[in-house]
Amino acid sequence: MNFDLTEDQKAVQLAVRDLASRFDDTYWLEHDEHKEFPWDFYRAFAEAGWLGIAIPQEFGGGGLGITEAALLLEEIAASGAAMNGCSALHLTIFGMNPVVKHGSAELKSRTLPAVVAGEMHVAFGVTEPDAGTDTTRITTFARRNGDEYVVNGRKVWISKAAVADRILLLTRTTPIEECDRRTDGMTLFLAPLDRDTISMRPIPKLGRNAVDSNELFIDGLRIPAADRVGEEGRGFYYLLDGLNPERILIAHEAVGIGRAAIRRAVAYANDRIVFGRPIGQNQGLQFPLADAYSRLEAASLMARKAAWLYDHGQHCAAEANMAKYLAADASFQAADRAVQTLGGMGYAREYHVERYFREARLMRLAPISQEMALNYVGEHVLKMPRSY
Repeated sequence: MNFDLTEDQKAVQLAVRDLASRFDDTYWLEHDEHKEFPWDFYRAFAEAGWLGIAIPQEFGGGGLGITEAALLLEEIAASGAAMNGCSALHLTIFGMNPVVKHGSAELKSRTLPAVVAGEMHVAFGVTEPDAGTDTTRITTFARRNGDEYVVNGRKVWISKAAVADRILLLTRTTPIEECDRRTDGMTLFLAPLDRDTISMRPIPKLGRNAVDSNELFIDGLRIPAADRVGEEGRGFYYLLDGLNPERILIAHEAVGIGRAAIRRAVAYANDRIVFGRPIGQNQGLQFPLADAYSRLEAASLMARKAAWLYDHGQHCAAEANMAKYLAADASFQAADRAVQTLGGMGYAREYHVERYFREARLMRLAPISQEMALNYVGEHVLKMPRSY
């Protein structure tokens, strides 16, 4: 087995590392505290051509694989940007995959170049208050009316809705009780985010405050049929093309946050003198950090394997779920031990590890919970009875 990155992949790492380093921890602290979208950061990555790294070249993208996209996001997270930086970008990187694979030629040519250029912001509209993880139970409904659809319903935990121009919106077009399979009858749109028919309520939250999260109330949204992704009723299956890449990318982001936390903790432990010696000399602090680092490295290997499988057209759902599970736990453990290493200063915002801690905690909840990742492994890998 060859674990080396290619020269092109190393070049991606170095270039992204250099660009991300221009936005230091203080930048992210200020944007998190003031709940401000990181426009300077976003534009810098758009101008450098990174937003479309995995979008085909014919639409202005880089045409690279999930491995390269994962390396990009891991470097952003590891720079100290954590989830505030990654969430500003990663919908462009993975969320448009259903459009790339199933959108009409006209829809792709009309939207993808603008997404790559950073001119069109897209939110991801799937989750609902009364459906949660059970996507088949969504009730937001799109009714055909001539050459357009009229949509009513609610969505929740919609990131970037406050700054987005469009929303990748999953709706029902056939009631679930009329479908042969509960996964049938859902339709996906790249819909205009029309403020006249969509109202928003920001959700106050623990962390990742530079990127907004909202509840949406949709009342009579009109979507041209030309904005439908693929066939009516097949939206759930199209959405699956984005789920494994999403979990692979999230796993790499989690590893990046863990690396940032370990880096800060080690620097503090080596510099902080107590009882006449650096606290990093004490095994009570050294061992937990070494353990956390080891777990991050193991999670990183699973995440890289999942990315390699996806890019080579092989089944990777089990590896994607396991990578997300392992990396989320390893990241949170690293951030928690960084806070413990800094002691009281770990609780102070100016030392930044408390922000890593808050953002690493999110990775254990989203885009799926740790329990749902284990459900997949239990049912599909271990062949145990479905538990939900």
